[in-house]
Amino acid sequence: MNRKRCEVKPSLRKSRKEIRCLQNTKQAINKTIEHVEYGKRPATEEYANGYLQALHDVQAALNGEKPSGKYWVTPAEMQTLKEIIDASDNIVFFGGAGVSTESGIPDFRSVDGLYNQQYDYPPEVILSATFFQHKTADFYKFYRNKMIIDGIKPNAAHFALAKLEREKKLKAIITQNIDGLHQAAGSENVLELHGSVHRNFCTECNRPYDISIILEMEIPLCECGGLVKPDVVLYEESLNQAVLAQAVHYISQADVLIIGGTSLSVYPAASLIYYYGGDKLILINNSETSFDARVNLLLRTSIGYALGQKD
Repeated sequence: MNRKRCEVKPSLRKSRKEIRCLQNTKQAINKTIEHVEYGKRPATEEYANGYLQALHDVQAALNGEKPSGKYWVTPAEMQTLKEIIDASDNIVFFGGAGVSTESGIPDFRSVDGLYNQQYDYPPEVILSATFFQHKTADFYKFYRNKMIIDGIKPNAAHFALAKLEREKKLKAIITQNIDGLHQAAGSENVLELHGSVHRNFCTECNRPYDISIILEMEIPLCECGGLVKPDVVLYEESLNQAVLAQAVHYISQADVLIIGGTSLSVYPAASLIYYYGGDKLILINNSETSFDARVNLLLRTSIGYALGQKD
């Protein structure tokens, strides 16, 4: 089957797809060069596999496909990660939508993310407090279709973090996600900055409800007649101040801060990382962020792969 190669038009204005193709190619080529220069030769089977995968990633990028990213880290980088984690018992993890993409949940701001899809209203408008109040039926239609994913399960990233907590190394998970997958994987101390789809409440009497009422009623109503609202933070709403205070406490006291699966563009949540004052700041992300140059260790790969390989 012929593969469709990405074609960059001779124009100063390039589409998002063309830009992504160029970025993928550049990253894959840079990683291949890094593998070639590291030790000048493939000294181990792991390293040889990484070198070959990097070559495949270059070909994939040139074909307009998304490179795997699985081996876009060197053995030296993985060893550094392992040593940092092994030496600490005060680790905090700060994560975003990218943590759950391997479970089949789309992220928000990537090329194929939720915010780059077409709807009658922009997602930022639909997921606002005003829209919820005035167009409740439309809000819940979108919310059920896009924010509640049936059959999702934790992935390697969730299980790796739960394992670190059981080992008494990870003190807290601070997440921007609302899917509850960290708890499903066994993590206990999870600070949900944006709430959870699994919690809902009556806006009149504050009675709690589980997710079933959202799935069963077009417009979920409490027995008292009040409107039931998901316990998630909508646009125009403030974050829970108690959860924020806990997040600030854990980050400011952390020896190691691992950031993963986030564009670091959602505020005020992203501003929390400025409370970290240590020198073991690790960023694990498949795409570039504005914070890349400030971290002590940058791993351009998936969280599940990076943390799952540390042993």
